[in-house]
Amino acid sequence: MPLTGIRVVDLTRLLPGAYCTQLLADLGADVIKVEEPGTGDYMRLTPPLVDGQSVLFNAINRRKRSIALDLKTDRGHQALLRLVETAAVLVEGNRPGVMDRLGIGWEVLHKRNPRLVMCSITGYGQDGPYASRAGHDLNYMAIAGGLGLNGTRDGPPVPLSVQVADIGGGGLGPAVQILAALVGVERGSEGRWIDVSMTDGAVGALALAFAAQAAGERVARGDQRLAGRYPCYRVYACGGGGYYSVAALEPKFWKALCQALDRADLVELQYSEDLAVQGTMEEIFASMTRDQWEERLSSLDACCEPVLDLDEVAKHPQIVARRLLEPRPQGRAPQLGEHTEELLREIGL
Repeated sequence: MPLTGIRVVDLTRLLPGAYCTQLLADLGADVIKVEEPGTGDYMRLTPPLVDGQSVLFNAINRRKRSIALDLKTDRGHQALLRLVETAAVLVEGNRPGVMDRLGIGWEVLHKRNPRLVMCSITGYGQDGPYASRAGHDLNYMAIAGGLGLNGTRDGPPVPLSVQVADIGGGGLGPAVQILAALVGVERGSEGRWIDVSMTDGAVGALALAFAAQAAGERVARGDQRLAGRYPCYRVYACGGGGYYSVAALEPKFWKALCQALDRADLVELQYSEDLAVQGTMEEIFASMTRDQWEERLSSLDACCEPVLDLDEVAKHPQIVARRLLEPRPQGRAPQLGEHTEELLREIGL
């Protein structure tokens, strides 16, 4: 695989860093998960458990190897430094200053391995008044403005069901930066220290909202162009329960939908902000069940799809065809410290 032969030392816990290094492991990297003896990653014990280990932990720690090291002891400290000598990347998720206090900060690691790429994933970054502040995805999204935009026009902000700051800002974003830094090293540059802030990532995800606001457009909860303002881009309740997503942004798609609904009079009202137009669309979709709409619209090229509950996803024909949820030999997540002796031997200890 593309990253075969690349060793990544992972000092993170919980979701963001583990997701980042999982992306690298899936590309072939040898990810060494360094954990505290006895406790390890807190996510190991997050329910539901199977055979004493969290299925959530297992989902984002496949193909990794676990070594249990007490970094507050000289033996653990020296073992980590030996690991770093063999690694291309180190990812850590401690608050700013913790790595220095442990004697394994950037200056020490860079001196030990000048080609090393070190990535620090934190909530707010290495500087600024919030640098040492505790937080989680909900807090980062709150500060970035994303939480305030999520929900209905007249309702309160609603937490997102997907951790955007954790996954995007703390997982995908740093993975891209790590890969770019590795390219730089291959071209002759020294390693570098990457400062990743999940709040920065969340703000970046709102680039279009900030651009629209700067241009004078109103951007408010439940009233954005892609959050319910227009009848062509909304979620509609169907008769008997269930919902249908309509994302007919382009005029050709909206026209096709209107024709399928036998409502040619709505074609010119695609971007209407008249609540009566939205009410008309709501009445139309409430006139049939979700399954009936699926039968009627499934062959229509108009960007309309049923809203699936989680237990329905595995049966969707596209998900089945791509085998996305089919069990595969992807490797399992390690038990705490499972590879400690193996790895110590590899580094000569």
